[in-house]
Amino acid sequence: MNITKSNKASYQNALYNEYLIRNKAIIILLIILQVIAFFLAINAGASNISPKEAILAILGLSDSKSISIVRNIRMPRIVSGIISGIGLSLAGCIMQNNLRNPLASPSILGVSNAAAFGANVAILLLGAGTIVNIGLGEIQINNPYMVTICAIIFSILSTLLIIFLSTIGHFTIYSIILAGTALNSLFSAGIIILQYFSSDTTKVAAAIFWTFGDLSRASWREIAIMGIVVFIAVVYFMSHRWDYNVLATGDETAKSLGVDVERIRFGGMVMASILTAVTVSFLGTIGFIGLVCPQITRKIVGSDNRYLIPASAIMGSLILLISDTLARVVLSPQVLPVGAVTSFIGAPLFLYFLIKGDITR
Repeated sequence: MNITKSNKASYQNALYNEYLIRNKAIIILLIILQVIAFFLAINAGASNISPKEAILAILGLSDSKSISIVRNIRMPRIVSGIISGIGLSLAGCIMQNNLRNPLASPSILGVSNAAAFGANVAILLLGAGTIVNIGLGEIQINNPYMVTICAIIFSILSTLLIIFLSTIGHFTIYSIILAGTALNSLFSAGIIILQYFSSDTTKVAAAIFWTFGDLSRASWREIAIMGIVVFIAVVYFMSHRWDYNVLATGDETAKSLGVDVERIRFGGMVMASILTAVTVSFLGTIGFIGLVCPQITRKIVGSDNRYLIPASAIMGSLILLISDTLARVVLSPQVLPVGAVTSFIGAPLFLYFLIKGDITR
């Protein structure tokens, strides 16, 4: 009997160690793929620049034209794609975990549209957007920080409403999704009304242009702000990785193990909404990253947040970077909105998971 128990324990330990090694290997592989995607993104564009030339340009050892293209055009776009991909994917991952709902994401729950509504308030009512060159029709958000503040305020309000609804006894996890769909429609209607009744066509043009997700619009200062917010969020989420694992087993179990369910859920949802708001306010609406990337990652590494959180972050940045590269090369020299490309990629993947039944489990 003792030998049997010992052998069983040894077998379970071997399986667990294999699981740990496998997940660590997957994360390393994702990092390698991210590095490859990084160099492919630098090389993509109307001007053909090899990876070697790109490295020299980054170091300031190439000709002035290559340095200007790489440092001023491609690098900001690539870095903003990596950072925003991490933020959006993590936001979806935490929302799905906290609400124990695989359909939860910033776009599905109305958080993205709430941030978009706040941005439209800033642009249309507070004058944060304008056309800086009438001849070229160049549209610029001249006060991105006002846009960010308004986006954060409305996204947090939307998140608080979702949290409140999730605490109501008769609301199921799928009722929360329906409530999010209703909020999506509400904020979409608000955006339409704001644009319809605006008498300034310049502001309306700026608001419509802003809704197209575009990684090239963020400056290095705005990229730094996104980077700081994402870094804080990653540290916060990883510090609560064990709490999220316990929370996934159910509120009663989590409470019996000493987890402050309300505080953990509230903190995670608010942080996820801030991530979404900052990204949306600087780059516009980018769909499906927060919904599909955590789903793909969960199928690969499982639901252990020790690995799910970092793997989801890398997966989000990888898919968004690949999407943006495709947006630049498919109709080159024309550049497609990256939000459209992520939707083209994300929608079939979502339907695939839905047909297989993975999302409803």
